[in-house]
Amino acid sequence: MTAVVAEHDDHHDHHDHGPEKGVLRWLFTTNHKDIGTMYLVFSLIMFFVGGTMALIIRAELFEPGLQFVDPQFFNSMTTMHALVMVFGAVMPAFVGLANWMIPMMIGAPDMALPRMNNMSFWMLVAGILLMASTLFMEGGAPSAGWTFYPPLVLQTGNAMPFAVFAVHMLGVSSIMGAINVIATIFNMRAPGMTLMKMPLFVWTWLITAFLLIAIMPVFAGAVTMLLTDRFFDTSFFDAAGGGDPVLYQHIFWFFGHPEVYVMILPTFGVASTIIPVFARKPLFGYASMVYATGAIAFLSFIVWSHHMFTVGLPVAGELYFMYATMLIAIPTGVKIFNWTATMWKGAMTFETPMLFSIAFVVLFTLGGFTGLMMSLAPLDFQYHDSYFIVAHFHYTLVPASVFILMAAGYYWLPKWTGHMYNEKIGQLHFWLSAVSVNILFFPQHFLGLAGMPRRIPDYAIQFADWNMVSSIGAFMYGFSQLLFVYIVIDTIRGGTGEKVTDEVWEGASKHGLEWTVPSPAPYHTFSTPPEVIPTEHF
Repeated sequence: MTAVVAEHDDHHDHHDHGPEKGVLRWLFTTNHKDIGTMYLVFSLIMFFVGGTMALIIRAELFEPGLQFVDPQFFNSMTTMHALVMVFGAVMPAFVGLANWMIPMMIGAPDMALPRMNNMSFWMLVAGILLMASTLFMEGGAPSAGWTFYPPLVLQTGNAMPFAVFAVHMLGVSSIMGAINVIATIFNMRAPGMTLMKMPLFVWTWLITAFLLIAIMPVFAGAVTMLLTDRFFDTSFFDAAGGGDPVLYQHIFWFFGHPEVYVMILPTFGVASTIIPVFARKPLFGYASMVYATGAIAFLSFIVWSHHMFTVGLPVAGELYFMYATMLIAIPTGVKIFNWTATMWKGAMTFETPMLFSIAFVVLFTLGGFTGLMMSLAPLDFQYHDSYFIVAHFHYTLVPASVFILMAAGYYWLPKWTGHMYNEKIGQLHFWLSAVSVNILFFPQHFLGLAGMPRRIPDYAIQFADWNMVSSIGAFMYGFSQLLFVYIVIDTIRGGTGEKVTDEVWEGASKHGLEWTVPSPAPYHTFSTPPEVIPTEHF
């Protein structure tokens, strides 16, 4: 494999068309590495924008009584925080990783549709800026929650059509990105790279891309119906005209539940890529990991009403959705056990990417257990719309998706930049994050079980202590993320000064093609496709 790559590098020296100079390079680039970088930088900025909104929420909830913001703006913050974090931070970060890594992992020279790649990025930026602009409109930003439930959402001021159009733009961007991923994986694998030899990250993204294509039009349809209800006198969701607001919930959650798996499946892929390298063992149960990913994706389409146990579904419906939801725990459990088995008796070292990955396995499992509690319909009557729900999904998004994105950053930064990051500061960032994220979200389980509802700016006195603890954790977590920004900038500028090898991590070249190209990765990689040795599993 390495011999072929070396041959490609000589070839690369003769025909190297480097990047454009200046701002035009970034505006018009069709190079997968540049576009991946833009996605990652944009998502990091949005992570801090969404995080600032979260800190406004936690500052308001630091003690009872209205402190800083009026209730309408508070609800706008909960709504915008979710939209920015989901559509502006987590999803674009994974698309950035897909752009950077999928071609390098499968031995492709670039993505299959480079111009569309550029367009999907700029449409994302336009959509998020349009969404953010609603904060400055008369009547304020949408404040009905990120789910846009009618009839409450119909009270949104001038911002509503802009928010709906922004959602359409974000949907088109996601669909274009997904088509690109599918076309790349099916058409551009190196000779010998069969589907069952692809790294798990590529597999999870392939399945995620199909999910995106299936669900984004559903969301677009739902918000368009809201728009016509508001401006064109239709009655899709208006009981007075023969409609039903519960219909909206069904349509929305048919999108919304697979959507959370869009954010978690690539997370599983990155974890399955990092853990074997630092355990110095092949991934345990590769085939079962692939099938488990497919099973999770399939099941995600048939469990949506577990978000709606309290709307008055027929008992038979509640029973079905309860059991179907519990079923998802099985393929997820397969993954957890496989990661544990991969680490079992491995020659493990605990560099920052591995620390974040281990924290992910532990804390995601905890978030999964609370999910199992909520899948029980009778119990969910107690949990529904309480802080217990907030605790659950933040445990499946922050110590899972966000931690794995951090792990991916530390893991691939040396390959992207050619410099090693500062391990000491990386470990400090990990420990601060791991401790503070639990101070932030664990008390919210207690608040929810005690009966504190979500999306409220003021609360009864008995919830004061845990809210204060949670808010202190929030500010600790938020400010400790500045260390990550420092590390990223420092590494790009030279890091520890230590020049990294092609392999970067000991034994990594056994686990993927990206560790056989030089560090930093040249602007064009694999213009001559590498041969993949047929006996190896990546």
